[in-house]
Amino acid sequence: MASRHLARSIVLQSLFEWDFYHKAVDLEKILKRNIEKFAGDFDEKDFVLSLAKGVVEHLDKIDKIIQTSAPERPVEQLNIIDRNILRIGLQELLYGNKKEVPPKVAINEAIELAKGFGSENSGKFVNGVLGTVYKEMKKNN
Repeated sequence: MASRHLARSIVLQSLFEWDFYHKAVDLEKILKRNIEKFAGDFDEKDFVLSLAKGVVEHLDKIDKIIQTSAPERPVEQLNIIDRNILRIGLQELLYGNKKEVPPKVAINEAIELAKGFGSENSGKFVNGVLGTVYKEMKKNN
């Protein structure tokens, strides 16, 4: 598994736990524990922390974008995996360094997370939401 993909997997698993406990636990502790547990010594620890911090920092904006892009599925009713994959994908797509992670890479990585961790339809759902946001971005630029 490529180290950036592993980093995103760790962020996803950590956000899942954080979200499951209604954000009442220390995300940074969860991240550090999961880095040790799943990655040990790898060179993307800063990426993990930065990506998770970005999701939390922009959480309200990201959730509003999810709600706008998928109005038939309220954010709080989304599958917890899909919700957090979308949060990671939108963080990278909208607020990440585009030179480091181009938009199409951010979308593809989110789809791969959905295929690996989500339900049978998660990949299509994530692709649809992120594709809609990406089209809007291109239209507005």
